[in-house]
Amino acid sequence: MPQIRSSSEPSPGRSFPIGPRLRGDGANFSIYAKHAEAMELLFFDDAAATGPSRVIRLTPEKNRTYHYWHVFVPGLKQGQIFGWRAHGPFNPDLGLRFDPGKLLLDPYARAVVVPDRYSRAAASQPGDNVATAMKSVLADLRLYDWAGDTPPRRPFSRTVIYEMHVGGFTKSPSSGLPPSLRGTYRGFIEKIPYLQELGVTAVELMPVFQFDAEDAPEGRRNYWGYAPVSFFAPHAAYSSRKDPLGPLDEFRDLVKALHRAGLEVILDVVFNHTAEGDERGPTLSWRGLANDAYYILQEHPRFYANYSGCGNTLNPNQSLTRHLILNSLRHWVEAMHVDGFRFDLASILSRDEKGRVLDNPPLLWDIETDPVLCNAKIIAEVWDAGGLYQLGHFIGDSFKEWNGAFRDDIRRFLRGDRGMVTRIPNRLLGSPDLFEYENREPEQSINFVTCHDGFTLNDLVSYEHKHNEANGEGNRDGLDDNTSWNGGVEGESENPEVESLRQRQIRNFMTLLFISVGTPMIHMGDEVRRTQRGNNNAFCQDNEVSWFDWTLPGKHPGFLRFVRTWIRHRLRGNARKLETISLNALLRESRYEWHGVELGKPDWGDDSHALAFTARLQNGRVRLHGMLNGYWEALDFKIPEPGPFPWRRWVDTSLASPEDILDYAQSPIVPGPRYRVAAHSIVFVVSASSG
Repeated sequence: MPQIRSSSEPSPGRSFPIGPRLRGDGANFSIYAKHAEAMELLFFDDAAATGPSRVIRLTPEKNRTYHYWHVFVPGLKQGQIFGWRAHGPFNPDLGLRFDPGKLLLDPYARAVVVPDRYSRAAASQPGDNVATAMKSVLADLRLYDWAGDTPPRRPFSRTVIYEMHVGGFTKSPSSGLPPSLRGTYRGFIEKIPYLQELGVTAVELMPVFQFDAEDAPEGRRNYWGYAPVSFFAPHAAYSSRKDPLGPLDEFRDLVKALHRAGLEVILDVVFNHTAEGDERGPTLSWRGLANDAYYILQEHPRFYANYSGCGNTLNPNQSLTRHLILNSLRHWVEAMHVDGFRFDLASILSRDEKGRVLDNPPLLWDIETDPVLCNAKIIAEVWDAGGLYQLGHFIGDSFKEWNGAFRDDIRRFLRGDRGMVTRIPNRLLGSPDLFEYENREPEQSINFVTCHDGFTLNDLVSYEHKHNEANGEGNRDGLDDNTSWNGGVEGESENPEVESLRQRQIRNFMTLLFISVGTPMIHMGDEVRRTQRGNNNAFCQDNEVSWFDWTLPGKHPGFLRFVRTWIRHRLRGNARKLETISLNALLRESRYEWHGVELGKPDWGDDSHALAFTARLQNGRVRLHGMLNGYWEALDFKIPEPGPFPWRRWVDTSLASPEDILDYAQSPIVPGPRYRVAAHSIVFVVSASSG
């Protein structure tokens, strides 16, 4: 660890740029703390140090410009560990919560160390917590060698997203990795070939900002990571290296390796709340510096507004917080080379300091128009825990939207709910009922059936009720309505009829996901039937419940092949003469005719569970005819006349692998004029030139 020269004397420094910055023969520190009366900058020899090796006290006379405290310290090198103490009034009735006993993270620090003795409880209680606090690290981002790294920059029209957890991807012993690499950025690199073989084009990483793993029910750990303590530092526990700068380098190694493999990196970012929680929570950083600026407070400022469902809500359109968020996004694009962001509970970003919804939120327009972010993929989860739901009318031109209506309607149709047939055409065609008025491209809709929040795909067809007892909250947490169907037996079953039905249903879900216009997203492990044993809120299950089980590809090779084949068709085309045309492009350019079991006679009634359609490419070279049977009995569908080329069976979800999905050249000819579609099954036939 670089040591500060004992003869070094600090100078006042300057207010810009904000945060810790190496400059010349030392480092400048600048931090916002409007109501602070004095500040202290503490330096530590290592992460385990129980006390500072040096303390520099800042005074308003020498070290303050407007609301910024600053100092230049000569002799510092990257890797130096430090933290802040802020002296000021503790007056919650005015929204002020200064506590000089608490060591504070620098909001702009690029790296964080977490001592083995870290204690969230100590940060929540009166008294000094220096020995048990997370600490900031001084980093020089210019020193990393990117070796000519180039982002793939795929259009959304040729994108398939794989939502995943960095640690959980390799943490299981079944990964075959040595213990030192399991659950790490480095271990992830070893498994990139699996993602290449699967065929996805982008990974959407669940939170990798440094988070508080102790923000969880007693005796459990926060696994998901939606508890940020920094918006700039990669999570240290995901690094196989234990030096202070290891997480920075190893995360960048991962991004570089993914880019070399042709995969984009999208970060799930949490700018709606922090791990500091409500008024009973810990003082880790923002609360101890400018509580009344960083957070939306209730009418009585002692209490926090809670539009996030996590105890507090950031004040995103306050200028201080807005600049923090923008600087964070630029940092991850410029210094860390990530390709995009998925904004967790993005609707919160449209609220003002009173929680009111703004017509033109400054932050969202800043993101929309920022030149650094103009090439980044921008995705919004268009709701929040306060009841705001903005699907189809989220602000701006760049934001793609998680389509919760696609998820819900597809689930209900395949479950056999009444009145769902009328909704399916819109979901298959990119949800024009939601997005058409915006004059947006079809990929505006991020289509998904499952995500981290809720049942896995396997559990969606195996459980009708949540089973979250392991979370320690009496099964009260998590959604009660999962829009799921267990096929007649709750949980695992050895009944062959139940298992056959479940296999058809998971194929049905993947089929509708990949045949629909929009941008498809699948969740980690769904392609190999990963189960969470009915837990639909596994945020605190850092164990085999949540981890990727590397024995599953060998147990479910047929379904894995099914998903791989769908992705290949989705991106590269289907017929032999269409290898350069993606299925997504084909569907976008097609004209559609809707049918029921009889041609030209769709049944839009509430009791209907069957739908068919014919898609015609405008030049007439390809026709696709789909038959969707959500009924509990087999149905005979009339198929159109074949035309110049015969109909070939492409997909039949009632069939076992490898007959369930085929390449066009291997597809058998369908004699017609009818095709019997099994109960709860989907069939696609294709007519195309084979020359």
